[in-house]
Amino acid sequence: MGGAEGVKEAAVAYIVAEPCIKCRYSDCVEVCPVDCFHVGPNFLAIDPEECIDCGACVPVCPTSAIFAEDELPAPWVEYVKLNAELAKRWPVIDKKVEALPEADRWKDVAAKRAELDLG
Repeated sequence: MGGAEGVKEAAVAYIVAEPCIKCRYSDCVEVCPVDCFHVGPNFLAIDPEECIDCGACVPVCPTSAIFAEDELPAPWVEYVKLNAELAKRWPVIDKKVEALPEADRWKDVAAKRAELDLG
């Protein structure tokens, strides 16, 4: 059984995808046991090097924007790279803050990529 253990060692980070744009709810930050979330002007990103693959953030996300990297819908594959890059540029967020003022209006809007502020 030793071979199967080696396969499990490669953790898959979680990724914040497009539904988070212009909402930036931070319920996920509140339940995260490590400081892997980073905050930008209108989006949150997960640092794949800090994420411990626990999945605690997934069920609390009001926009269903967080996915295991290997379960990320194909249209959002670019968010793997974006999360890694933005996490290096943006500050860590370690507690829940108010969502953006128009978050409820943007929550169910599809195709928001053009609205992402890379600040």
